[in-house]
Amino acid sequence: MSAPPWSGPPIVSETDRRRVVFATVVGTTVEWYDFFVYAGAAGLVFGKLFFQPSGEGIATILSFLTVGISFLFRPLGAFLAGHFGDRYGRRVILMVTLIGMGAATTLIGLLPTYSAVGIAAPILLILLRVLQGISAGGEWGGAVLMAVEHAPPGKRGTFGAAPQLGVPLGLLAASGVLASMTLIAPGDAFLEWGWRVPFLLSIVLILIGYYIRRRVEESPVFQQIAERSEQATTPILELFRRHGLLVLVAALVFAGNNAVGYLTTGGYIQNYATDANGPVGLDRGPVLWAVAGSAVTWLLFTWIAGAVSDRIGRRTTYLIGWVLLLAALIPLFPLVNTGNPVLLWCGLALLTVGLGFTYGPQAALYAELFPASVRFSGVAVSYALGAILGGAFAPTIAATLVRASGTTASVVGYLGGVVLVSLVATLALRDRRGIPLGPDHEAAQAISPIRGMTRV
Repeated sequence: MSAPPWSGPPIVSETDRRRVVFATVVGTTVEWYDFFVYAGAAGLVFGKLFFQPSGEGIATILSFLTVGISFLFRPLGAFLAGHFGDRYGRRVILMVTLIGMGAATTLIGLLPTYSAVGIAAPILLILLRVLQGISAGGEWGGAVLMAVEHAPPGKRGTFGAAPQLGVPLGLLAASGVLASMTLIAPGDAFLEWGWRVPFLLSIVLILIGYYIRRRVEESPVFQQIAERSEQATTPILELFRRHGLLVLVAALVFAGNNAVGYLTTGGYIQNYATDANGPVGLDRGPVLWAVAGSAVTWLLFTWIAGAVSDRIGRRTTYLIGWVLLLAALIPLFPLVNTGNPVLLWCGLALLTVGLGFTYGPQAALYAELFPASVRFSGVAVSYALGAILGGAFAPTIAATLVRASGTTASVVGYLGGVVLVSLVATLALRDRRGIPLGPDHEAAQAISPIRGMTRV
């Protein structure tokens, strides 16, 4: 049976492109606001409210473990989103993940604490965190492909940086709202009810994000695939059968950025700097405002790096970022340990230069690595695995290392090692800037991006 006639690639107007950029920024900001509100609360209050019978030090570690547990379920979200996204489109997945994340976040704001219902409290908290992880695992791949596949070939880095901005914007919003609540509900009031407000605000943000995303057209690349009925039947199986090594290398590229990034977004710095028994002992408010300020610089350098990668290539931009990140790790804790909120912000801001340069180009890099028929699966699974290898338990590992060694030098060594692994993984890849993304070019896309290999 012959394939149905194909009318050619869909025409994408500038209006459609601007709408997609706006929708991906808003949607990912809402998703990551939800994710980071949890991480911030884990560093500030969850140990006291949900794990207090374990003792202060262990309760903090258990609280950070719940941050990491969600990462273990990101691959499940990525598998599901990749399978259905490669079969039925990017747009529908973005709607489902947005609703799933928002529902989980709002319900966390309504949970009773350990003192009220005992062991049921942390169990319910973990279950809702799992739902957040599944939603986050499916969100990123759909958002970046909507942006990159709508972009002109010479501006994929710039367009792909749009959904990446959702991370620093989400961090900015989450830290800003948490910091505001420390002023509105200071002291014990924050523990009693103030921490709940940022979670309950999620329902308003979800309604806004849902409205905006409904107005976005499906990715033109998927429209071509669907029009010719060329969707992969089992995209996940096809991905691992032909591109398993590439998935691993791509995941390792992301691990370094995620490990260092979760030092702040995962709540570790917030906990370290506000610990009354630690070397810093700052109040919650100044620390949260410093984190919010660093999110602004992260946003700026993420956007710059996406545009730069269109000029000098994804690989070169990444390599610059890894060097900057390694350099910024050295003064981080000396600046934090001064106890000066301005110097704390300086330490975090220095870190965000390298974080931006190793995050801004990621959407374009990942989209250009995988063939069109399994691209959603490849992008989503690589991102989810990289998050597990990098940031999933970075705050827990950091807290454990300091508890065991008594020094933050062990944390710097650990993070530096992960960054070096990602640098090596980046060197293993060819730059595929500008490669055609449509289904007509699967033969060119099948040439392995891994240096020294020719075919998948």
